[in-house]
Amino acid sequence: MHPASEYLHQPGGLAERLNGLREAAGLTGEALAGTLGWSPSKVSKIQNGRQLPSVKDIQAWAGATGHPEVTDELLGLRREAETINTRWRRRLAEGGETTVQQDINELTRNAARIRNAQVTVIPGLLQTPGYARAIFTQVSAVYPAVDIDAAVEARMRRREILHEEGRTFEFIIAEAALTMLPCPPKVMLAQLDRLMISMDLENVTLGIIPARRQLPISFYNGFQLLDDLLVVESYGYEDQVTGELAETHARIFDMLMAESAKEEDARSLIVAAAASLREQ
Repeated sequence: MHPASEYLHQPGGLAERLNGLREAAGLTGEALAGTLGWSPSKVSKIQNGRQLPSVKDIQAWAGATGHPEVTDELLGLRREAETINTRWRRRLAEGGETTVQQDINELTRNAARIRNAQVTVIPGLLQTPGYARAIFTQVSAVYPAVDIDAAVEARMRRREILHEEGRTFEFIIAEAALTMLPCPPKVMLAQLDRLMISMDLENVTLGIIPARRQLPISFYNGFQLLDDLLVVESYGYEDQVTGELAETHARIFDMLMAESAKEEDARSLIVAAAASLREQ
C-alpha cells in the first residue's frame, strides 16, 4: 500500500475528485485510458487511491475530462498527499512504529469520546497481546526496523484506558474482522473471547456490520475519531486531521453504526465466527 493511500481515498480526497471528473465526463476507465494513452490498470490504480499520480498525470487527466481549470486544486490535493508521505517516512526514521503507537496513546488519553471503525482488523484498544503481536509481525515484514515487542507493549498500555472513568468508546467492525486470520486460530479464538468481554463494559459500544448487509455508504478503510480529531493509522504510519474532513468521517461513523448489529445480535456474530473457526 502506498503510504498516502489512506488519505488519497478519503471522501473529498484526490482519488475521489479524479474519479468524479471521469464520471462527470461520461468516460469509462478504459475510455479515459485510451484517450490518455495509458493502460487501463493505471487509471484504475489512480482513481482507487493505490497510485499517487504525477503532476503531468493530473494535468492530463483534468484536460481529458474537460476541466483543466481544476488542475491547481488537484495539484494542491496531491501536495497534501505527498506531505503525509514525507511525514510518515520521517516518523519511521525517528522512532518507528513504537513512536507512532506512543503518540496515539497520548492522543487517546486526552480524548473523552473515542470512536474507531475498522474493516478487516480488530481495533487496537480491543486487541489481545497475541493478536497485536501478529499484526505488528506483519508490519515488520514490510518495514524490518519495527520493534515488535515495544510496539505490542505500547498498544497494551493504551488498552488500560478502557477501565478509566470519564470516557466513552464506540467501535465498529465489519464481520470480516471476525473471520480474517492475521494470527493462528487459537490466538484468534482468544481475541474473539476478548471482544465478548469488552462488550460487558458499560462505556463500550460495539457494532458489527454483517457481511451481507447493504450499506448507505461504502466502508472503505479504518479510521479513529478522538473527540474531533481524525486519526488514520495504517502500515507503519498515522496521520491526524481536523475540520471538515473529520466532520465528514463523524457522519460516516454515525451512518455505519446505524447499520451495525449491536448487543445480542453482535454477540451472535462473534459466537458464530468462533464456532466456525473451531470447526476448521
